[in-house]
Amino acid sequence: MAVHDLRGRSLGDLRISVTDRCNLRCTYCMPRESFGPNHEFLPRSGLLTFEEIRDVVVAAAPLGVRKLRLTGGEPLLRRDLERLVEMLRIAVPEADIALTTNGVLLSGKAKALADAGLDRVTVSLDAMDASVYAAMADVDHGPEAAMEGIEAALDAGLSVKVNCVVRAGVNEQDIVPLVRTFGPRGITVRFIEYMDVGATNDWSMASVLPGAAVRTMIEEVHGPLNAITPSSPSDVARTWSTKEGWTFGCIDSVTAPFCGDCSRARLSADGALYTCLFSNDGHPLLPLVREGASTEDLRQAILSIWSGRNDAYSEQRNGSAERSGRVEMSYIGG
Repeated sequence: MAVHDLRGRSLGDLRISVTDRCNLRCTYCMPRESFGPNHEFLPRSGLLTFEEIRDVVVAAAPLGVRKLRLTGGEPLLRRDLERLVEMLRIAVPEADIALTTNGVLLSGKAKALADAGLDRVTVSLDAMDASVYAAMADVDHGPEAAMEGIEAALDAGLSVKVNCVVRAGVNEQDIVPLVRTFGPRGITVRFIEYMDVGATNDWSMASVLPGAAVRTMIEEVHGPLNAITPSSPSDVARTWSTKEGWTFGCIDSVTAPFCGDCSRARLSADGALYTCLFSNDGHPLLPLVREGASTEDLRQAILSIWSGRNDAYSEQRNGSAERSGRVEMSYIGG
């Protein structure tokens, strides 16, 4: 049963935040000034349990959801995450189940996650240079742990991609090294334009390096690029290959927004459903879940939320939009 919103977009992807906590303080996501020692994170009692997440997924699956992505915060901070993966695999056997992580804890979890039924992992890695990585993540170490996590994921048989958020004047010098590091391994690096998500990351258009500039930088080193046809209109990345056969992608959500094909809903760690990464408000499902709503009741609630959707923020962005009150990316995942 396909469900469509007011712009004709179908629901196909559900991104599930399992925690609002993270072990990094990336300046574009959870800047330490706003997420310091006194920040109040969600209490454990306020988080959806694994059983409650499964119940929402079971309700959403017949509406067209075929891709599930576990996010955070940092999802590997959620204890026994592999148990949730196993529950989802049993509940929706045909689903594509993926994980987005900073990779720091991945080396100790990759095999268990693969054995539980995880298909893919995307590792957020913004620089190969240790000092640039440390500055962007606001930590005192380089990317070594993330690299170990990537190796462990490959050894476990997981499909791996790497995401890099590009900030003008900060890490563009790492674009070519990232392609050169992962291209020969068959790992696609996706370069993401710095987005105005949330209200705490001091975003401005001056900090955005357009995807077109990223492609030019790679082309200057590796020669003409070959565009790869997307497998689905809802794919957020446009992918190219170099003459060596190395692939990379660009997610140009600021300079070339793709709202018209968006198929993604986001479930926050405390059980609210968001229909846009740039939302101010979500639709609480937790009360329904904890009041004993049936699967059909949950399905009808999700159907109602999606069928009433009309957002297209990135296409309407003007560079000076009011951001106060907007939900943070660490709360609903990227």
